[in-house]
Amino acid sequence: MSQGDTEPASQRGTGTRAADTAGRTHDTRGRGAVVAALMLSMALAALDSTIVSTAVPQIVGDLGGFSVFSWLFSGYLLAVTVSLPVYGKLSDTFGRKPVLIVGAAVFLLGSLLCALAWNMAALIAFRVVQGLGGGALQGTVQTLAADLYPLEERPRIQARLSTVWAVSAVAGPAVGGLLAAYADWRWIFLVNLPVGSLALWLIVRHLHEPQRAKTAPRARVDWAGALAVFACGGVLLTALVQGGVAWPWWSAPSLALFGTGLALVAVVVLVERRAAEPIIPGWVWRRRTIAAVNLALGALGLLMVAPAVFLPTYAQSVLGLGPVAAGFVLSVWTLSWPVSAALSQHVYRRIGFRDTAMLGIGTAALILAAFPLLPYPGEAWQPTLLMLLLGAALGLFQLPLIVGVQSTVGWAERGTTTASVLFCRQTGQTLGATLFGAIANGVLAARIGGAGDLDTVARGLDSAAAAETTRRAIADAVHAVYLGAAGAAALAFLVLLLLAPRRFPVRTEDPA
Repeated sequence: MSQGDTEPASQRGTGTRAADTAGRTHDTRGRGAVVAALMLSMALAALDSTIVSTAVPQIVGDLGGFSVFSWLFSGYLLAVTVSLPVYGKLSDTFGRKPVLIVGAAVFLLGSLLCALAWNMAALIAFRVVQGLGGGALQGTVQTLAADLYPLEERPRIQARLSTVWAVSAVAGPAVGGLLAAYADWRWIFLVNLPVGSLALWLIVRHLHEPQRAKTAPRARVDWAGALAVFACGGVLLTALVQGGVAWPWWSAPSLALFGTGLALVAVVVLVERRAAEPIIPGWVWRRRTIAAVNLALGALGLLMVAPAVFLPTYAQSVLGLGPVAAGFVLSVWTLSWPVSAALSQHVYRRIGFRDTAMLGIGTAALILAAFPLLPYPGEAWQPTLLMLLLGAALGLFQLPLIVGVQSTVGWAERGTTTASVLFCRQTGQTLGATLFGAIANGVLAARIGGAGDLDTVARGLDSAAAAETTRRAIADAVHAVYLGAAGAAALAFLVLLLLAPRRFPVRTEDPA
């Protein structure tokens, strides 16, 4: 039986011994406590990406600021995305534990400040603080999962983290709505304090990283590069998030932001070329395996927007489902995704990381392309079945790539590598929201004329004179989005086929 990309059986047990020294320093109970802390931290980061959404009416009613409330989401997302590369490099320089402790503390501080916010501007600013902590949580948790477990056991912990992320992200709106309705919207942020404090205590008490041999003086942190990366990412992502929403695409603010962002790209390149230890080192893109995984998971972030953002509107407006039932249609992929991810090891041990991921994303492309073929108006079980299959396909795609790419680098490069992967996925989601929003709005304009986005048209459906025409227009818009997502999946397939090596260069030794 072929072992795919994993090390030969004769090397197993020695090949990953040094690479996973951190995990081997714990007894079973100690490592279990650390894993519990990682799962709690992942839940916090995932919940805060979505939990605010259903509480917006209560927040706006209390604080005002309706015209800028979208920054409650955008500010958090921007801070998480642009801070990921910085935290990845810092964790490789100083270790995972101090970065995770600082990130958790910043996240909890941001949560407390959000609960104390006195107006919308303050709440948005404090959400950015939360996001700065959330970036450390996301990246360092994924890196520690690889540190703690040898290669053959990583699918288990990664599947747990995938389950926590999926369930938390889907449950976020429901939890936020319940707290806003039966308590107060400030409890959305206050509940983070006991949960986060428990995670922080477990990390401080049970996470003990080994002392590593110092062959050279520790390099100075590239703070200039960190600032340049943060500024560049913030400006460009702001332009993408707000373009076509807060101002027209070809307006002065959009042009100014994109122009500034491109200038900052040049600054980042200049600063990073001169840095001894750059925040975004060139090898991240020079190594075929890492570059291919970054691009492929960027495409994953892009295609995930189609179901996550547009399917609930389709379920309510076209299928006539209520909000709870519409949420269920979407949430079923959180059932099949982690199960498929956990079982993927049995596939990639036989055919390799790349071919397993190609099998998953190729299947996902076919499933996404099948969505426009559903009958109109159709039955609820039809998109539900497709989402169940899509989750299984994406679980087979994502986890082998993450486990595989983390296994090609040593401890001193794992944080940077993991952060680059997550950064590309987050950036893909931002691009997807912009691109697919424009596609949906363009189809609506062609079908029913006038201007307006999908959500606005859907909210006015009951009072529309030509309700059936409007429903068909919404269905066509969502179908176009799903075809775009199928194209993103096909792009990921081609990237892996043409760029990724058939056998990932898995490390067999990682000196401490």
